[in-house]
Amino acid sequence: MAELFDMKELEERVILVAVSTSDEDDTEASLDELEELADTAGATAIGRLVQNREKIHPGTYLGSGKIGELREMVWEMGATGVICDDELSPAQLRNLESALDTKVMDRTMVILDIFAAHATTSEGKIQVELAQLKYRASRLSGLGTSLSRLGGGIGTRGPGEKKLETDRRLIRTRITQLKRELEEVRQHRELLREGRKRSKIPVAALVGYTSAGKSSLLN
Repeated sequence: MAELFDMKELEERVILVAVSTSDEDDTEASLDELEELADTAGATAIGRLVQNREKIHPGTYLGSGKIGELREMVWEMGATGVICDDELSPAQLRNLESALDTKVMDRTMVILDIFAAHATTSEGKIQVELAQLKYRASRLSGLGTSLSRLGGGIGTRGPGEKKLETDRRLIRTRITQLKRELEEVRQHRELLREGRKRSKIPVAALVGYTSAGKSSLLN
């Protein structure tokens, strides 16, 4: 049976987590970048934990000792969740969340959340929602626990539905629908492009960093 979770905004306080598998890894720089991503997504990083291992644990991302240490950090610091610096497999997400008894996110989830918040064109919104649904479909067992416990925050925001669907069958139906909509948008855009070519209307583009003055120049 399908479950729906209200997408409420939360003030998320997170601990950043990484695994370093080589002396050549610049783990701190990677966590600095992850902290900026978390901030953009509306979360505050209140702590960090790094484990040095030969390889990432295939089942829980971290080793058992570090999981115990992280669980203590979550409790002592009042964190609402953790963000891992790598993309977690469905098993890692589920097992880590069960061991920590808190919301677990990964870098991919945070990036998709940021894209969702900034998508403005119809094509962009469809592409972001497609990416979110595909990511979510393979991780429903772990995500369901997170969302039912916290009811919102990173991973629940998106350009599409007002509520978060956690039924695989309905997600597949929505993915099929979005693919049709995306194809229609692309066909419409191609028609407009061909029209501009026939009328020989010149086309220009302004490209630059945020706050670089693109709008001022255009005006």
